[in-house]
Amino acid sequence: MVSLLGMALGVASLIVVLSVMNGFGDELRGRILGLVPHATVQARDGGLQNWQSLQSELVSRPDILAASPYLESKVLLESPRMVLGAQLLGVDVTHDTGAVGMGDFIDERQLGRLQEQRWGIVLGSLLARSLGVQAGDTVELTAPVLTHTPLGSLPRRKRFQVVDVFEVGAQLDSTHALVSLRDAQVLMGKRGKVDGIRLMFPDLYAAPALSAMLQSELPDDLKLQHWQQSHRNLFSAVRMEKTMVTLLLLSVVAVAAFNIISTLTMAVTEKRSDIAVLRTMGAGRGGIMAVFICQGMVLSGCGIAIGALSGCLLALRLPEITLFLESLLGVKLFDPRVYFISNLPARLDGGDVFMIVGLALVLGLVATLIPAWRAAQVQPAEILRYD
Repeated sequence: MVSLLGMALGVASLIVVLSVMNGFGDELRGRILGLVPHATVQARDGGLQNWQSLQSELVSRPDILAASPYLESKVLLESPRMVLGAQLLGVDVTHDTGAVGMGDFIDERQLGRLQEQRWGIVLGSLLARSLGVQAGDTVELTAPVLTHTPLGSLPRRKRFQVVDVFEVGAQLDSTHALVSLRDAQVLMGKRGKVDGIRLMFPDLYAAPALSAMLQSELPDDLKLQHWQQSHRNLFSAVRMEKTMVTLLLLSVVAVAAFNIISTLTMAVTEKRSDIAVLRTMGAGRGGIMAVFICQGMVLSGCGIAIGALSGCLLALRLPEITLFLESLLGVKLFDPRVYFISNLPARLDGGDVFMIVGLALVLGLVATLIPAWRAAQVQPAEILRYD
């Protein structure tokens, strides 16, 4: 029973933890990509000048849902309270609402105001909170562009009115600010010029393959970068963390496998006389090994089945269980102001379940081989000599 419960506990914990990590990965991916395009097309030697024809060509392709120009730069934002660095993004709002799902985080009416109003800006919620401003207030923006005056070269400054505040629920809220492409071109001194074109594909996960195909069709002076390349370090760290957690939690299954070894070893010791009798009656070594392998696999198989079933049920009901614990304890386990989430995300992946069950079965099989081999080596003459 201890061996069975240990195997069930290991399998169930692995399924639940990997489901939670899948949920966090999806949350992170969805929030980060809320304002990040699936891919970008840029010029290798600088900005794009005749970008309108390239945009029209890209939009006409059936494998591209939307394409919009953009300008990007590091800037300083100043309020009466503080001066902070930010990532300024100049977007063509008429196209970018569909291009990167911006309408999911910013009210469409405010996006329209950003396009119509001169010198309007939309700030991330954490950035606006740190600056101590809200919609209707003004901020001073300093761009890394020099303006030559009789007094010397000075960085370009402009007063912007905060049109709206967006909240993605990720680190972008503390770093990004949006302005219209028209204002960004004037501010950066790049009239009629953009840094690149942002693309959206029908399938987010097909972006690498579609990007490779599209790159082969683009001129040599253009380069294409998809989201897995621009955020490679972040998502590689997430995958590495999931791999390491899987290996660590497999130790729980390994401990249960050692319990199976000890259980079968004790059974072999207790049944030595019975094994000897079976051998004298004609049972072969392979038949004796098969008996104990079957016993061990039934033991581990029952534990794996119980663990897989309970783990899947827990993973599917984890958000409800979290809410129940919060109401029972009277505390907020996940404060959205700290964690960007209000409950524990979880996504059960069938591939993970099959992988865990397969690894557990392999460990269970390996655990039965040593006791079964020892049972097959029993010498009937030695055991039955004094019986």
